[in-house]
Amino acid sequence: MMPDKLIYMANQIGKFFASQGPDEAVAGTADHIKKFWDPRMRAAILAHLAAGGSGLDPFVRKAVEQLKDMQSKS
Repeated sequence: MMPDKLIYMANQIGKFFASQGPDEAVAGTADHIKKFWDPRMRAAILAHLAAGGSGLDPFVRKAVEQLKDMQSKS
């Protein structure tokens, strides 16, 4: 899947959770990506973050960083 599509999808998820406040938006977005994206999609968004993460909304960027931390602890 192309990074642009993943960025769009991640940002849409972030917009959904944004009304719940900053902490909940980050946690909800990270949890959704962890539960519903397949491993290749998660790997691609993490690679995009490692390459600078351009285009990710602030909450989403934090969520992907949190996802990266979760994976490194596994």
